[in-house]
Amino acid sequence: MTNASLNTGGEAPKRSLRAQDALTKRRNAAERRFKAYGMAAIAVGLFFLAVLAVSIVRSGAPAFTRTVVEVELTVSPADIDAAESQLFKTKAYQDLFVAALDRQLTNNGVEVAFDPKAIERLLGKVGSTMREFYQANPAKVGKPVKFELAAASRVDRYLNGELTRDAIQDSRFMMKTDLDLVDVMVDTGVMKSSFNWTFITGADSGVDNPGGAGIGASVVGSFFMMLVVLVLSLPIGVAASIYLEEFAPQNRFTDLIEVNISNLAAVPSIVFGILGLAVFIQFMHLPQSAPLVGGLVLTLMTLPTIIISTRASLKAVPPSIRDAALGVGASKMQSVFHHVLPLAMPGILTGTIIGLAQALGETAPLLLIGMVGFVARGYPDGVVSGFVDPNSAMPAQIYTWAARADASFYEKAWGGIIVLLAFLLTMNIIAIILRRRFERRW
Repeated sequence: MTNASLNTGGEAPKRSLRAQDALTKRRNAAERRFKAYGMAAIAVGLFFLAVLAVSIVRSGAPAFTRTVVEVELTVSPADIDAAESQLFKTKAYQDLFVAALDRQLTNNGVEVAFDPKAIERLLGKVGSTMREFYQANPAKVGKPVKFELAAASRVDRYLNGELTRDAIQDSRFMMKTDLDLVDVMVDTGVMKSSFNWTFITGADSGVDNPGGAGIGASVVGSFFMMLVVLVLSLPIGVAASIYLEEFAPQNRFTDLIEVNISNLAAVPSIVFGILGLAVFIQFMHLPQSAPLVGGLVLTLMTLPTIIISTRASLKAVPPSIRDAALGVGASKMQSVFHHVLPLAMPGILTGTIIGLAQALGETAPLLLIGMVGFVARGYPDGVVSGFVDPNSAMPAQIYTWAARADASFYEKAWGGIIVLLAFLLTMNIIAIILRRRFERRW
C-alpha cells in the first residue's frame, strides 16, 4: 500500500490570522478612504445648509420688524366737527397729529421746527388713518388714544444703515431734511422699532407701500389650496396605487399606465398650469385666481408622486404577510386592507407629505391661472369664499415681491421664505407624528 502524500517536499508558509497581508491592507485602506469621502460629503452638505439657513434668516429677519412712531393725543368732539366741516378733511386730521407730535417732542425737551409735509413723507396718509379710526370707534372721541404708525421703508433702511444721507435725493418720497426729524424722534423715543405683526397678518399693499405689505392672506390661500390637494390627491392616489399593485393584471395596458405615470412625474409644472388654464378656467369656467382651481391644478401635478411612493411602500411589505392572511381564509381585499395597507401606511404618509410640500412651493402653475400677489387684498368672508374667491399663495406672493423694484420688497420676499419654510416644517412634523402613530413592526 502506497502513501499518497501530496507533499512535494516543501511545506506551505505558516501565516497568522492576526497579520494583514498586502491585499487586506489595500482593501482596508480603500474602505477608510470611502468612509472619509462620505464624511467629507456630509460635512460639505451641512456647511452649505448652514450657509443657506444663515443667509435666509439674516436677509428675512428685517421683514419681521418695523419702525413705528407712537404719538398719544386726545381729539375732542369740537375737533372732529371742525375737521369734518372742512373741504380737505384728511388734512385737518393730519394737522391735529402734527400738533400732537410737536407737543410730545416739546415735552421731551426738544424744540424742533419741521415741515408738516414731512409727516406724510415719513408716515404716509396719517389723516386718512385717523379719520377712519374715529369713524370706526366713535367712543374714543374725547379720550386719550395712542396711535402707532409705521414709518416709510426708506426710514427703516436709513436706521438699518442701508441708506445714507449722501445717497438720498430730494423727491416727493423723502427729503434730506426729513432725516433731521427722524434723528430727533429716535433720540426722544417717539420713533422706535417693534415687531411687525402686519407682515404676519396683513395682505399685499401695492407697489408703493412695502412697509404695510403682509403675507397673512396668502397663507390662508395656500391653506385652502392644500386642503383641496389633500382631499383629492390622497384617496385617488392611494386607490390607484392599490389597484395597480395588488389587483391589476399584468398586461400591456397596465404597463402603459405605469409608464405614463412615471412620465407625468417628470413633466414640468408649467405644463400643468397651462392644462389648468385651458380645462378648469376656459372650458369649465371655474373662478379665476381661486384656491379651488389652484388646488385642482396642483392635484394633477401631485398625483404621480403619491402613486409612485405608495406603490413603493406596498412593494416593501413582505409577501409572507399576504400569504399568511390568505392562508387563514382572508379574501384578497381583506389581506390588502387589513394587513398590507396598515404596514405600508408610514411610507404612504411620507410620500403624501413630499407631494404636498412640492405642491406648496410651486409658483409657475399658479401664475398661469392668475394667483398673483396683488389679488389677495383681504381675508375671505367664510369657508366657501375661501375656496372660490380670488386669492394668492405664498410662493406667488414671494415671487411678486422679489420682482418689484423697491429694495424693501426684497426683504419681504426673504421673510416670506421663512414663513414658507415654517409651513413646510410644520407639515413634516405632522408627518413624523403620524408615521410614529401608524408604524408597525413585523
